Amino acid sequence: MFIFKHGGRQAAQVFRPASLHLNKRFASKIAIPFQPPPFPVIESCPAPTCQCRESPQGLDIDREVNLNGSMASYAQQLLICTDKDDWTSKIEDEEDAVLVRELKKNLTRGGKFVDPYHNIMITNSSFPPSERSPPPQSTSPTPPSSASAYLLPSFKYIPIIPTDPKGVEDFIRAYLLPLKLHPSYDELSLEQKVHLLRQSELQNSFPDVRPVDDLLVLICGHGGRDERCGKMAPILRAEFEEKLRSQKISVLDDNPGPERSNAPEDPPAARIASISHIGGHKFAGNVIVYIPPSFTRNPLAGKGIWYGRVGPEHVEGIVSETILGGRVIKENFRGGVDQDGNVLRL
Repeated sequence: MFIFKHGGRQAAQVFRPASLHLNKRFASKIAIPFQPPPFPVIESCPAPTCQCRESPQGLDIDREVNLNGSMASYAQQLLICTDKDDWTSKIEDEEDAVLVRELKKNLTRGGKFVDPYHNIMITNSSFPPSERSPPPQSTSPTPPSSASAYLLPSFKYIPIIPTDPKGVEDFIRAYLLPLKLHPSYDELSLEQKVHLLRQSELQNSFPDVRPVDDLLVLICGHGGRDERCGKMAPILRAEFEEKLRSQKISVLDDNPGPERSNAPEDPPAARIASISHIGGHKFAGNVIVYIPPSFTRNPLAGKGIWYGRVGPEHVEGIVSETILGGRVIKENFRGGVDQDGNVLRL
């Protein structure tokens, strides 16, 4: 037995170095192609050229972790218009959050449309909702409850979304379900697959849906959940308004209207909003910039770019480099998404 062990140990000592040597030689010859990011990148944000607002003191911000890849993957972000700047810790606990509650009932764990391969991010925003007038034939003193929302990166504004259970299910089928299922669903029956697929013909039931052709700057300001974003958002919002206007970009505070032509030669316009929790409060300020497809000269057209650790001193650089120049700032980049729901990483 001793001889067997000793011999085995000797064999291991003889062959292990050789095998490791061969593996190293073999590995050194494997050519791993470099895949450049599908957009221009700069390493860091340019220093501001003018005076900036000051960041709040004493905030516990994580400045060590690599931000790249810290964005949660999602296929679509539904940005609900609430006309509020802050919310309770769980947005579904808001008294008027009827749409949020119905959506989460259907799209999260245990819901009839839940799909782990097609995540829908449900977010509140400070954008105002559209006002809905009761139909002329209505005898009811108040119109049916409805909500308004942006769908991104589909770049659509839906002014009227019914909030009753059937209306919400129709909306989910019309806009939120995937057009194609993940291969893991191949074994499902045809009936089961149809249940999980989008029914685009239902979109005709939602009037006045219009494209979003303005820049969207979304700043996490969910102070009801974490004070860091709650304190950073108002400062960043004021800074973005100032720096955008200095670049001749008008800042709009109304809803997208059908009267806007949004032709390529039109001067650019932007909308800025505070939004609810998107993950990563420790990386405050958190900012998402959506650049619409109509910005055809911008390499980031049709994409949403997530930035973290944004301070007032970064805003001028984000406006000049990302919004106007189409370049991603690596040191602040958390991730991104394109119109097909593909996640963008560096």
